[in-house]
Amino acid sequence: MEIPSSSLLSLSLVLLFSFVLATSADVHENFVQCLTSHSQNATSISQVIYTPNNSSYTSVLDFSIRNLRFLTPETPKPLVIITPSHESHIQVAIICARNHGLQIRIRSGGHDHEGLSYVSHVPFFILDLINLRSISVDVESSSAWVQAGATIGELYYSIAEKSKTLAFPAGICPTVGVGGHISGGGYGMILRKFGLAADNVINARIIDVNGGILDRESMGEDLFWAIRGGAGGSFGVVIAWQINLVPVPSIVTVFKASRTLEQNATMLLHRWQYIADKIDNDLVIITDITRVNSSEEGNKTVQVSFISLFLGRVDELFPLMQKNFPELGLVKEDCREMSWIESTLYIAGFSSETSLDVLLDRTPDPRISFKVKLDYVKEPISEIGLEGIWKRLNEEEGAAARILTIPYGGKMSEIPEPETPFPHRAGNIYHIAYAVTLEEGVELSNRYIDWTRRLYSYLAPYVSKSPREAYANYRDLDLGQNNDKGNTSYAQASIWGVKYFKNNFKRLVHVKTIVDPSNFFRHEQSIPAVSPWGKKRGN
Repeated sequence: MEIPSSSLLSLSLVLLFSFVLATSADVHENFVQCLTSHSQNATSISQVIYTPNNSSYTSVLDFSIRNLRFLTPETPKPLVIITPSHESHIQVAIICARNHGLQIRIRSGGHDHEGLSYVSHVPFFILDLINLRSISVDVESSSAWVQAGATIGELYYSIAEKSKTLAFPAGICPTVGVGGHISGGGYGMILRKFGLAADNVINARIIDVNGGILDRESMGEDLFWAIRGGAGGSFGVVIAWQINLVPVPSIVTVFKASRTLEQNATMLLHRWQYIADKIDNDLVIITDITRVNSSEEGNKTVQVSFISLFLGRVDELFPLMQKNFPELGLVKEDCREMSWIESTLYIAGFSSETSLDVLLDRTPDPRISFKVKLDYVKEPISEIGLEGIWKRLNEEEGAAARILTIPYGGKMSEIPEPETPFPHRAGNIYHIAYAVTLEEGVELSNRYIDWTRRLYSYLAPYVSKSPREAYANYRDLDLGQNNDKGNTSYAQASIWGVKYFKNNFKRLVHVKTIVDPSNFFRHEQSIPAVSPWGKKRGN
């Protein structure tokens, strides 16, 4: 009897799926067996291994996923999750993954905008560093060691416990993991005074592709350069950073002044572009732009919030504002004096009644599904250009959008582009990041993602060119990606790599090819192990 072709196709798919499941099961079982047999303490490592058969697997996987776009039934799941409590667990995991052909995904806080720290389309396991988050602060030397699994909030809290006049120039969101944040550069509210988080790293501990534990001296200056801004997941597993702590006054001043279009927000933002990167380095004024309800019933408008941190008292801030930005109309009642650690809560959006203990909470903010893009602005956008942005905010999808601008200048302009892999230094007035919260359902979600792409297209004449620069910690797979099998050419990787790293990309590829020639540490936008001329090295 002849079997219908549709039945043959169905049978083939069933057999293929069964084969994939069986193969995956074999790989994961062999991998777990390798972990326990090669560990110095099989009992110890077995307590930090989670497979889909484990009752805690789903909760461990979901806990640090910050973007719900990658928390769906269709999202590929890891065969195994390891939450190492000791460096030796990582060493064994690397060796066993290489032996059994598993890709590694390294997660510290779970804030990767494209989910690359916990999602892969090839068989993979997650190395979740959540248990490696000890912090040791040395006030006398103004330095600290912080493990990669700690969050920015935990780091800030630990510094404040020891000193009211020391800080660290890291990010605004307290739940971001230190490991990934520093690996990509890491900007925050005192970047104009002290630069990026990565600019203030003085040593590190990393586990390489061979399972060796290296510090700055043993890894060499090339690798030490690459891991301070070359983004995570390419060179090894950074397990700890030694950082310089920076001096701040015991009292700082913050303010938030919001203006709508009816209150001359367009003119004010246009004017802000001429002073934001040139004012006193102790002063940072960022903007937060959203669509809000108008005072006129039933109408919508755009609101620009000017949010500031000044490293000094209000009596020092006020003359600076009157001299440089009198148009804002700031009054002393808009300002508040507080400690630096209290300012981190204020800037993050917490109320004045919130306890500092919230910095220790790894999940205080509600999780959303979102898409983010980022550009660098080198010339002020005209008022007409800004009005084009408002037009897009007034589209249906714009109700779920948020635009942030962060000024540069100061220390950011003093550090040469080749100093670290992060190249966005002198010549940048500010960066503009635009995000949209996605609606449920594939069709609606894609429509909102398309909104960010339309805004990206609109901004092309107003932002950096040749290359159109991007920030590695704001990963954007729209810019391009590597091949799944890891055999990406230099030319292909340059499409996105030069946008993130400019001329530093070539040196990053050179370092990668030396320290990880087989390209074990890889993901969709990892640094490839190829020669600068496109000759393949490794697989």
